[in-house]
Amino acid sequence: MSAPIPSGAGAVDCLVLDPVQLPLHRAEVSIRDGNDIEVVHAQTDPHGRFAATLAPGDYTAVVTAEGFQPVRRPFECTSEARTALRPIGLDPAPPPATPTPGRWRIDPDHTAVRFIARHIGLAEVHGRFNRFEGQLWIAERLEQSRLEVSIETASIDTGVAMRDEHLRSPEFLDAARYPHMRFFSERFVHRGGSRWSVQGVLELHGVNRNVSLDARYLGMGTGVMGETRTACSASTELHREDFTLNWRSMLQRGIAMIGATIKVELDIQAVPEIAQPTGGGTPAR
Repeated sequence: MSAPIPSGAGAVDCLVLDPVQLPLHRAEVSIRDGNDIEVVHAQTDPHGRFAATLAPGDYTAVVTAEGFQPVRRPFECTSEARTALRPIGLDPAPPPATPTPGRWRIDPDHTAVRFIARHIGLAEVHGRFNRFEGQLWIAERLEQSRLEVSIETASIDTGVAMRDEHLRSPEFLDAARYPHMRFFSERFVHRGGSRWSVQGVLELHGVNRNVSLDARYLGMGTGVMGETRTACSASTELHREDFTLNWRSMLQRGIAMIGATIKVELDIQAVPEIAQPTGGGTPAR
């Protein structure tokens, strides 16, 4: 049953459908006034529906969803009346251009490796790793591509020098003994639209574990020097005890710093690897 409309206001309802006419959950709906200023923003419910109470006037509903083309639908909201828009169907967006097959180098100047952890259930600790390198081999079929990334554990940076030294110590990363963490993947799984799952093995603290990155492909572009670039974002969640970083034993010894679960976020840009010159030598970087 619809909620009552406040006195002097109006209401709008809409149904958002995917290309096969099924309700689209979590589509973004932005209601904008006559000056194109957003007055309401929300997502569709599991039944693909959206409803809002508005002041009387002229509006435009802008509906967007990842992997679909946006739709704008103008409408008038009338005082003490419910305006039902005809169903809004979204069409698939054209897929972004994919990188050309070959070897690509991760550009550290335009890439970030960040993490977020709980300070034993309290405030979040944000940090990053400042030194890393990696390569991406794009196959003719993207699903057969490969990725290798190596991160220097001693480059951890949370903005607090004492905490960083502790995180480098044998109690945590043991950077002297394990100077690098490495991720290797040769399984790219398309999840639809721009979403991919990059499945591989993470080597950390002398332990190998299967890890899946939830990745979003952002497409191709051109840098300020005219170079071709490709970009993606990715995230995953790690459990410290999977890598023998035993936080409970640390608590027993009074070492209370970082929680058991760590979220890792990556913003990656890569450029084509310069071909090796005739006659040998190493690739230019």
